[in-house]
Amino acid sequence: MAKSLGPVKRKFSPWTDPASVPFIRFENVTKRFGDFVAVSNLNLDIYEREFFSLLGPSGCGKTTLMRMLAGFEEPTEGRILLQGKDISGVPPYRRPTNMMFQSYALFPHMTVEKNIAFGLEQDNLPKADIAARVEEMLKLVKLDSFAKRKPNQLSGGQRQRVALARSLAKRPKVLLLDEPLGALDRKLREETQFELMDIQQDLGLTFLIVTHDQEEAMTVSDRIAVMDKGEIVQVATPAEIYEAPNSRYVADFIGDINILEGKFECHDPAGPHGDVVRVACEGFTAVVEQQCNVAPGQDVAFAVRPEKIRISPEPPADTSVNALHGEVWDIGYLGDFSVFLVKLEGGRIVRAAQANISRLVDRPISVGDPVWLSWRADAGIVLTR
Repeated sequence: MAKSLGPVKRKFSPWTDPASVPFIRFENVTKRFGDFVAVSNLNLDIYEREFFSLLGPSGCGKTTLMRMLAGFEEPTEGRILLQGKDISGVPPYRRPTNMMFQSYALFPHMTVEKNIAFGLEQDNLPKADIAARVEEMLKLVKLDSFAKRKPNQLSGGQRQRVALARSLAKRPKVLLLDEPLGALDRKLREETQFELMDIQQDLGLTFLIVTHDQEEAMTVSDRIAVMDKGEIVQVATPAEIYEAPNSRYVADFIGDINILEGKFECHDPAGPHGDVVRVACEGFTAVVEQQCNVAPGQDVAFAVRPEKIRISPEPPADTSVNALHGEVWDIGYLGDFSVFLVKLEGGRIVRAAQANISRLVDRPISVGDPVWLSWRADAGIVLTR
């Protein structure tokens, strides 16, 4: 079987087909607010039925990008195409999009069913059609028995579902979600993420979500666009973003990672570790299964995730490459796994994570213990920028 970067959530990847036509296209889009450039000459394609995430820190331009698609802002330069048509100048209420806000913006004096029906009533749909659509939405979000309640009689998760049902009631072609789960507690947020995925796939709609929560984006998305300072740094599937980041910025932004500066040594196609490249870092040599178009002596970085590092009191079979010796400086016990902060001889701290696969441990590693860190040649990655 061919190797893959992580598990495949569903067999859906129109972006890999040259014949696929994007459902949404941002062409050289720039948005300025006075002298401030919120979005800079951005190009992005999103496909029909895709669950797409815009991920980045506050102020990176992700919400501005979504608001331009919704029609609440207009591009300063460039254009936005939806199904091949330029939607610049089209008011929000005439666009086949709907937006679900972080605050939910429910009407406190209206019942659940009245909140869901509000947009349909504004469109002057027949009463029978409105009732049927509201009933359909209540079943979809599993709130059939809450139809007569008001928002203050609901939990945070239930209010979130009402807002989702109201957004979906008008059957938009694109649903825009602006930090939709930020007000929920961790466990409810995780449950709702999977519910959102199920609803999106059941309805066959295109979802675009804005979030700064990496775990949320990794869970729900078919693809993620990582943004920084109004630009897109990388667009890829969650597994590709995590396992094959294209820069130090993406590697450091997504999850925990150890980034160690070094110099590229050589390609080693016939070495004992197979077809690999070698990087000389402070105190060790890394061999990596990766194709790199890099000249010997060039400054690069070697990056490896904590969970891919093996920690042991005993040295590995080969300590000449992909191995470090240090002392446990601190330990974080997180239940399902433990994080070890290991101080190297030069003072650098390296993080290693170990799954707690059993309740009892014969030889627990403690603070102050000397340990060896080691990893496979396919565990890390060389970053050139």
